[in-house]
Amino acid sequence: MVAPERRISRAVNVGGVRVGAGEPVVIQSMTNTNTADYSATLEQISILHQRGCELVRVAIPDSRAVEALEKIVAESPIPVIADIHFDVSLAHLAIEKGAAKVRINPGNVGGADKMLKLAEKAGVFGVPIRIGVNAGSLEKKIADKFGGATPEALAESAYRYTTVLADAGFDDVVVSIKASDVYTTINANRLFAEKTNYPIHLGVTEAGTPGQGVIKNAIGIGTLLAEGIGDTIRVSLTAPPEEEIEAARGILQALGLRVFGPEIISCPTCGRCETDLISLAKKVEEILKDYQGPIKVAVMGCAVNGPGEAREADIGISAGKRNGILFKKGKVIRTVNQEKLLEVFRSELALYEKDNSLNT
Repeated sequence: MVAPERRISRAVNVGGVRVGAGEPVVIQSMTNTNTADYSATLEQISILHQRGCELVRVAIPDSRAVEALEKIVAESPIPVIADIHFDVSLAHLAIEKGAAKVRINPGNVGGADKMLKLAEKAGVFGVPIRIGVNAGSLEKKIADKFGGATPEALAESAYRYTTVLADAGFDDVVVSIKASDVYTTINANRLFAEKTNYPIHLGVTEAGTPGQGVIKNAIGIGTLLAEGIGDTIRVSLTAPPEEEIEAARGILQALGLRVFGPEIISCPTCGRCETDLISLAKKVEEILKDYQGPIKVAVMGCAVNGPGEAREADIGISAGKRNGILFKKGKVIRTVNQEKLLEVFRSELALYEKDNSLNT
């Protein structure tokens, strides 16, 4: 697989994690705990980190959350971003408490003057700002100009504030432009990406529950990443936040942008299947759940066509009525009794793992 050529963006350092400038696309999520409850928040951050989250955002709605932030930052295993709405003074305090970045929505914090004062503070502390433009909170003046939260309006809002900050000498900025509508999100980010080299954080906001939300995010985020746009992502879901990490990893791996573990190729079943392929694929998935290496595994339901259809797989099995076959890179290695197919697969996987560990 050839990964898409990346848009060239400038680098922004977020608490030691480099975003942009060709660095691997960074995975983010956001806690859903009461930030003032720092123990619960730290526990959730720890879970997210274990699942593969690399930057985490926490809501800062009031002074109690700000006070907890200092301890959260000190004990978090990953950089913590302060999410601010309405009261920009909380952003100033969050910077003082050690936030690795502050996320501001210009549409609800009072305009350019307050942004400039915040940038002055952020510059002193070396803290980047994320300008987050959302369709649901677009400034009225821009919405009126473009007839609503159109892609052009959202891109204009983001461009306006990056220009204001750049003119004041502050360009330590990441930008996110989000809408719940997939096309609006895609087109707004395209427009903004054409005009600047700021790193872009991607996501489809208010995407919904996992069933629908993963699809909307995969289309919205995936389309932009496939065009080379995007330096960091969050798959927003109405679900426990750790589910966002799994989906984000899946999107990045499907595009060849990052590799987190095994990739399973399995056919969708058809009338030629003479075995319970669904059950077989699930068992292979269970075997691979703790495997960390970059391996492509095929599970096919037709002993005749399987190797040809999955010739790129490092290891593959194809099941027939009584017998199955083991193949590597499209070449048949063994024919075995159906009952022994998983046993043979386990053995071949162990050999593959051993050979690759010796070569690293």
